[in-house]
Amino acid sequence: MSILSVAKEHLSADDIHIKLRKDYPGIGLATVYRTLELLVKRNLVYKFDFGDGRARYEIISDEKGKNHHHHLVCKKCSRVIDYNDFIDKEVELLQKTEKGLSQKYNFKITDHLIQFYGLCDKCK
Repeated sequence: MSILSVAKEHLSADDIHIKLRKDYPGIGLATVYRTLELLVKRNLVYKFDFGDGRARYEIISDEKGKNHHHHLVCKKCSRVIDYNDFIDKEVELLQKTEKGLSQKYNFKITDHLIQFYGLCDKCK
């Protein structure tokens, strides 16, 4: 998980495998995939599909939401921008939405993932 904790981008299993092989030359790609799936099942890592055909992984933020963010995904170049500079109205709207959905469906929401798709500044 240390590779994911210092990553500045959303890494695929292949990306992680390449980085791990520097210190562990015998590690197989299948081991990386199995480990990532285990981390996802244990709610330690998120698995994302940004529409480029490769799953990407990211460490889940701490309980206080310290690292919580959303994603802006460019549909043309596949660039992913982490978006975490929320304004008060956005936070209020999300809280109201979560509360409303929880009541409507009798469902306890513990987290959410939001991805916005469009064109980045270079592609528009």
